[in-house]
Amino acid sequence: MAVNSKAGGKARPLSPHLQIWRWHVTMATSILHRATGVANSVALLLLIAWICSLADGEESYASFQSLVGSPFGKLVLFGVLISVSYHLWNGVRHLFFNLGIGLSKDVASKTGWGVIIIGALGGVLLFVLGLMAAGR
Repeated sequence: MAVNSKAGGKARPLSPHLQIWRWHVTMATSILHRATGVANSVALLLLIAWICSLADGEESYASFQSLVGSPFGKLVLFGVLISVSYHLWNGVRHLFFNLGIGLSKDVASKTGWGVIIIGALGGVLLFVLGLMAAGR
């Protein structure tokens, strides 16, 4: 282990590097929660663009609809729905953590996997329901 010497001459061990840590689901859910929070904040720009296109008139709204209706636009909307769904369910999980429920390693790992699966399925379900409602 590497040693860091202090000004007083005492040697102190350095913190382990990330390569030493074994990845587990709770680490992944923490990172994903932060990433989806940032992604959801960026996705708000899409919502603002939609509202602005509504306010700007029919031509502007038609242009926005054609952009969102394109394959790339649908891919972006799919990603946004996955992100929102995951962030919502992991937020609920954290509410239970704040109450002191589910903090053991075993339960935290199981709920972590559950949130990942339910978040993905929820996003897919919302996307399919949106396509059905749009008649596409």
